[in-house]
Amino acid sequence: MAELIAALPELRWTAMKITQLGHGICSAEGEACGCEVELDHPYALTEETEASGRTDSARYLAAGAERSFWLRTRAGELGHAMPAVREILDGSVNAIVESNSILQFLRPEIYVVVTDPAVADFKDSARLYLDRAHAVVQIEREGAPSWQGVAARLWQSKPRFAVRAGEYRSAELAAFVRERLEQQ
Repeated sequence: MAELIAALPELRWTAMKITQLGHGICSAEGEACGCEVELDHPYALTEETEASGRTDSARYLAAGAERSFWLRTRAGELGHAMPAVREILDGSVNAIVESNSILQFLRPEIYVVVTDPAVADFKDSARLYLDRAHAVVQIEREGAPSWQGVAARLWQSKPRFAVRAGEYRSAELAAFVRERLEQQ
């Protein structure tokens, strides 16, 4: 997301990262990461103000987003946060949201799925909405994707943009997004 924000600064992005938590563990290593929402609140929404931090929301600001938010909610409870999310999106020139699950509530002008063939665990939320994707960003890796239960026809028929791991840059993707948004 940060690379796309940086490539298209004229779009005046508001960025949002959505993290859905489950069982107190959400990090890739299976350890608690400290982002769990208090039990008496269905979600926590924070506006990032420091572009120098190490969080995704800070990276979005550093890339040029006008505003950046981090929404944390328990798995299955994203609906509680949607009034606040809609208010932010309605007040934005353009918004970019890192989430598949938000598609159960919104129909974005463009939905891009990022895939990594080296990761066998294809998120259920990505699998559920893959048919709605306008494009696929695929991280370049050796070998073919090893995703269980993902029909190749769902992603092979979409415009695909290759990016290098660690770089995630694609001028072609930026042009695709710009063109798609101009058509709206």
